[in-house]
Amino acid sequence: MRISRLIESIKQRLKKGLYVICSCIGSFNPFISILNFRSIRSFGFFLGFLLIFIRGFSMIFEKIKTIPTSEELLDKAFRRSTRTMAGKKIDGPTSRCEANEAMLLTAANILTDNLSNTARMFPNFESLSSFYYDMADILVGVDKIKKSLSRIDWASSKIHSMSREYVGKIRGNSAPGDVRKEAFGRISSIIYSIEPDLKLLGETRNILKDLPDIREEPTIIIAGYPNVGKSSFVSYVTNATPEIAPYPFTTKGILIGHMIVNHVRYQVIDTPGLLDRPMSERNDIELQAITALRRLDAIVMILIDPSESCGYEIKDQIKLAKEIQARFTLPSIIVGNKSDRDEFRKVDEVDTYISTKTGDGIDELVQQLLSMIPLPEKEFEEPNPFGY
Repeated sequence: MRISRLIESIKQRLKKGLYVICSCIGSFNPFISILNFRSIRSFGFFLGFLLIFIRGFSMIFEKIKTIPTSEELLDKAFRRSTRTMAGKKIDGPTSRCEANEAMLLTAANILTDNLSNTARMFPNFESLSSFYYDMADILVGVDKIKKSLSRIDWASSKIHSMSREYVGKIRGNSAPGDVRKEAFGRISSIIYSIEPDLKLLGETRNILKDLPDIREEPTIIIAGYPNVGKSSFVSYVTNATPEIAPYPFTTKGILIGHMIVNHVRYQVIDTPGLLDRPMSERNDIELQAITALRRLDAIVMILIDPSESCGYEIKDQIKLAKEIQARFTLPSIIVGNKSDRDEFRKVDEVDTYISTKTGDGIDELVQQLLSMIPLPEKEFEEPNPFGY
């Protein structure tokens, strides 16, 4: 009985919290039924799902903190070492040597720790998904990032070994302060030598931290000219307001929505500013950014407006559709929207028709889209934190 009351209490608290979240991010109707817990097992599933949901808003590079400059590193290290000296009582040669030794070790430890932490903040690029690897390579250059990270590791290791070498020189020396100053000079030279690497890593962090949270999961990429109804389709099928995420080379960002069918989560991506105009109008780096999307486990849905109320002629829309199909070696489908309009007409190249205004044909289209995507090897399973 106590356990049941406890579960019921937690359920009510979670319901209140979830409804607050829903009011901030949009409708969450497909998953509200999860709140009708029938057992500890289903309650455990909900907890696991909620954690996954919250965690989903984190970006893969977000944990990277601001990268310090060489001046900031040295200032922090030497200030701390000076305070260490101030706390020492010097009453003879031995205590003087110990105080200088403490100063050196304090500064060296701060520098090696900060450098090591900087290197560890970056992900292992070999374990990144192909999409994120490509984007990092396009935006900065993976080889350049790896080289700078290697230089940071080298500096950390070099300062560690050098400080231990100079500690041996300080002990028993009649002028320990001079030895410590010599060590500080050599350490400073090492730190200044990696300033270009720190700068590059800082720029890398500022660029990559804003990459959208696109996951390695079944994906539907929406393409087509502006005003054909792409964002309306994403909103309709995900039953939520799509997340607007920044994406390189477009000021509009991309829209990401999610839906779960049979315990499998699908992401639906609208790409304004990327897949909405002819490829001939793109520069090389834009084409590379578009190409990176091919790395996803995805299909491409090309939406056109046969009524031409979007402001683009149907021949231009079909031409763009063919260009996109040629660019992406992914399964694709051409869908005609706005079937509810009087000026709507059928087009030979179109596979199926819908109306995002009335909802006509959308359910059938979604089933067709899902049938085009190979199921992942392992479906979304119920987390069972209670061991039942």
